[in-house]
Amino acid sequence: MSSVISGKVWKFGDNIDTDLIIPGRYLTIRDPIQMASHTFEPIRPEFAKEVAKGDVIVSGSNFGSGSSREEAPFVLKTIGIAAIVAPSFARIFYRNAINLGISLLELKSAPEYFDEGDIVEINSEEGTIINLTQNTTYQGTKLPPFLMDIINAGGAITAVKERIKREKGH
Repeated sequence: MSSVISGKVWKFGDNIDTDLIIPGRYLTIRDPIQMASHTFEPIRPEFAKEVAKGDVIVSGSNFGSGSSREEAPFVLKTIGIAAIVAPSFARIFYRNAINLGISLLELKSAPEYFDEGDIVEINSEEGTIINLTQNTTYQGTKLPPFLMDIINAGGAITAVKERIKREKGH
């Protein structure tokens, strides 16, 4: 996985909780694509049909609050979200998203810098977010190398498998 992401911005407000990302009534669906088709259904029913692989969410504070369900970052990854930029994240969501290989950048006042539909380029290794539409650059938090290893591998399970393979000399 590349540490440079380019995609369209989808904007959301503060306190987007896991029930808004994927409502509980859909958690029994075992088909990942079918489950993901309900992403953000309560607040943006068209979202799952219109989002494209590599797109980016820009949100207000406390993104991913609520229950600790892993399905929330899972459905975001399944429909193609490559990164989320917000002033802050719920801690459990943050770690679940990293474990699934979604790049997260904290950027104070993030919603003020981007409009819905802007095209951005994010360098996760450097923590930079370039708004190509507005020709502006912002410095978000830079993730430590051990978290970038997980993101670059596409998730924690793949990262662990790669590490074991390296240690065995394969």
